[in-house]
Amino acid sequence: MGLLKFLKEKFSKNKNQETESFNKGMEKSRENFANKMDKIAKKSKKVNKEYFDELEEILIEADVGVSLTMRVIEEVVQESLKNKITDAEEINELVIDKLFEGYMNKAEQVQNDIRFRDDGPTVLLVAGVNGVGKTTTIAKLAYRYINQGKKVMLCAADTFRAGAIEQLTIWADRLGCDIVTGKPNSDPASVAFDGAKKARENNVDLLIVDTAGRLQNKINLMNELSKISRVISKEIPDSPHEVFLIIDATTGQNGVVQAKQFLDCIKLTGIVITKMDGTSKGGIILAIRDELGIPVRFIGLGEKMEDLKEFDLEKYLVGLCIGGGK
Repeated sequence: MGLLKFLKEKFSKNKNQETESFNKGMEKSRENFANKMDKIAKKSKKVNKEYFDELEEILIEADVGVSLTMRVIEEVVQESLKNKITDAEEINELVIDKLFEGYMNKAEQVQNDIRFRDDGPTVLLVAGVNGVGKTTTIAKLAYRYINQGKKVMLCAADTFRAGAIEQLTIWADRLGCDIVTGKPNSDPASVAFDGAKKARENNVDLLIVDTAGRLQNKINLMNELSKISRVISKEIPDSPHEVFLIIDATTGQNGVVQAKQFLDCIKLTGIVITKMDGTSKGGIILAIRDELGIPVRFIGLGEKMEDLKEFDLEKYLVGLCIGGGK
């Protein structure tokens, strides 16, 4: 049984709120991906070079990434010739299997949820360029762990972006959690150090540190992130324990470029994809995993606080390729 048939059978028997969240949040992506694949399968009596060219175009438009697309199409062509597969629907299922089998093998080693330390605060550093939804995502992460009974503190170390400190402070007030701030344009590392010190003194479970994302000067960004990491580790050993990069799904391949630039500056432990519900480019998750080897840990499927979901490959695949089964 192919992967899609297996998942369709599995989730038709086990529908829940989480699955429906992925189905609803990935509606636009599904329209651009699975629905287009279905349409070309129904109109094509036989599979030929033109069919594979159309498949290739669909994958690239869905932001699966050129290198992964070319590799998958080549593998499918070879396998279809070897096994004499000419049915378009079978070819499409084979494409899906090839796209996801690599990710599924890697995903077994990933724990998406944050691992909390037993002895002192767990420190999460959050990076991302302006406009990707970084501040809102920090709030959603804080909301998630506050609801799990964790004591959360925010730290506004993005001191250069106009309004960043104020926005994060508003969220801290709404969530009822402490926040450490500095003056605008003050040294981000100094603010981060104060945050680490206060988090340790107040027995905080999770310290979330906001950082700047000024990619126009990568050397300054590298120095800044490195300095923040150094000063935090002096107060809380082995920190930061997690470093998340926030990427806006609607930016497509620019998100992959951004991730590569941040990787030059700091070791990332995970990606958070925002605004997935607002884009048709659902394949960006596959491109990031294939090109960068970094797992997507959380995915934004809507504007509500509850809409930041722990990434689940099976639910993502159902949302991208099957949906509600209508």
